[in-house]
Amino acid sequence: MSMKKRSGDLGITVIGLFKLFKGLALIAVAIGLHRLLHRDVETTVTRWIEMIRLDPENRYLHHVLARIFRVTPAQLRALSAGTFLYAGLFLTEGVGLLKRLHWAEYVTVISTALFIPLEGYEIWRRFTWVRLAVLAINLATVWYLAARIKRGRF
Repeated sequence: MSMKKRSGDLGITVIGLFKLFKGLALIAVAIGLHRLLHRDVETTVTRWIEMIRLDPENRYLHHVLARIFRVTPAQLRALSAGTFLYAGLFLTEGVGLLKRLHWAEYVTVISTALFIPLEGYEIWRRFTWVRLAVLAINLATVWYLAARIKRGRF
């Protein structure tokens, strides 16, 4: 993989910006998870629910809360660290794509393609339109970048 810059187009820009957005969002999540380490999780999450005015009697919310309240500090620490690492990957991909660096296309194809089997399994296990949309976006991203790599556009 060379350090050569490749010619740009709108597709690369959109994918790069999307990766940057996901990376920044994951940093926010990771910081939030890390901050929960030093607080009472149940009290903090309950306050957040009240602040954003979610229905506390919602059955889906109860299911999510039951899982959140069982999380241990060690799990929070691991989840925060993993989220920071994943954010770093997204930010690296995004910056590399926006700078039109050849290696960033390879990294993005590989990292995105690795999750496609898991996304397919999740859809098979429990279908939702959101999961289908995520799979479609990731398939389109892999297809577009792989075709661009194959063409060897510099």
